Amino acid sequence: MAFLLVISAITAAAQKSIVLDAFSKHGIDAGMLNADNVEAPADYAYELKQTTITSAKKNTIVAKFDPSAPKEEQWTVVSVDGKSPSKSDINSFRKNQNKQSTSQPDETSYRIEKETPDYLVVSFKSDPNTLAKDAAFLKDCRQHMTINLKTKKLEQIQGLNEKPVKINILNADKLDLLIKYSRNDQDKRYFPVNQELNIQAKFLGQAVNVQTITEYSNYTKK
Repeated sequence: MAFLLVISAITAAAQKSIVLDAFSKHGIDAGMLNADNVEAPADYAYELKQTTITSAKKNTIVAKFDPSAPKEEQWTVVSVDGKSPSKSDINSFRKNQNKQSTSQPDETSYRIEKETPDYLVVSFKSDPNTLAKDAAFLKDCRQHMTINLKTKKLEQIQGLNEKPVKINILNADKLDLLIKYSRNDQDKRYFPVNQELNIQAKFLGQAVNVQTITEYSNYTKK
């Protein structure tokens, strides 16, 4: 058993070292491989506009996040479909936001997908041990980081499922999550500016397509 653990550790180090060598060759900050550096910051206030589209309806929520407020009041729902939110709207949104957590990469899964004069694409999978229960399906998704070699900055991360996944009550054949970023040079981390999630799934045998577009803006240090 100890021997297998050693071999596993060596393999993980070798796979990550290939990516780190590519980063070093191109002068890229490897800090972007830390998931905490590409999440919406917990120490900044910001605004969010989230639109969810299905075949039956379209729903738009505008909200604000303030880390200086008490934990249960950090999220303020400004409007739902242009109207004042109900208490149920507020509670539901806050509950969903509080469920979100940061997972870390599985260091045995790193690989270089593409390297051109303009871009470097690196992929990895999430470490299952760091995933929240509601996000367990992400273990079957691969994340692709696209780095601009001219600017040395991360442009986007795209998550794609490698096999059908179960998301709550939906059995999803396709999951495509695309997040675009802007770098905060002062903090040396990346802030999401736009996120688009497309799910093609089935529920009780019926096709269900869900698109969720999230826009982040007005980041302010607190």
